[in-house]
Amino acid sequence: MEPACSRSRSIMSLTMILMSFFCLSLVWLPSRALAGEPTDMVKKTVDEVLDVLKNKELKKPGKAAERRAEILKIVSRRFDFAEMAKRSLAQNWRKRTPEEQKEFVPLFTDLVEDTYVNKVEKYEDEKITYSGEKVEGTYASVKTNVETSRGIETPIEYRLMKEGNQWMAYDVLIEGVSLVNNYRNQFNSIIRSSSYEELVKRLKKKAIKSPT
Repeated sequence: MEPACSRSRSIMSLTMILMSFFCLSLVWLPSRALAGEPTDMVKKTVDEVLDVLKNKELKKPGKAAERRAEILKIVSRRFDFAEMAKRSLAQNWRKRTPEEQKEFVPLFTDLVEDTYVNKVEKYEDEKITYSGEKVEGTYASVKTNVETSRGIETPIEYRLMKEGNQWMAYDVLIEGVSLVNNYRNQFNSIIRSSSYEELVKRLKKKAIKSPT
């Protein structure tokens, strides 16, 4: 009969082996396996945009407008432009009449869509990885990294809020620079130095500097 101490050592050794295997399995699991719903939804949107960009038919001359329309349709399903517009105006949003707010949202939407599409249309075989997700109640952030064929990396973070069963983006940080904060600073500067009416005038002309 095996001594009790020997049996204890055998059980302990087996336990350590199982624990080591479990830890190693976590290390070697793809990062996507540990991702949650916010990452899944961001990845779905990004993949759909990349599919459009890789579409050979849409790369043909004369197809630029159609390609852009497809991208905008995809992006509009993931971005809450009304929330972004509100955050970009900050305290000035509350000073606007319902009619002014209604007018401002589509003007801001056009501005952001142009900024976003102009950036993603430059993608050429970039590698996109998902490096982290943080969820706090109905808010979440999803960190991604875009690497070019030359090895140049650009971190992009999507900040989202849950609306119903969807996670909607209300801000995007490119290399740590918030798109919403960037526009907020510009908008506040224009309103302080001139007026809200001047801001609307520039938005209609799209005479607003896009984030770099």
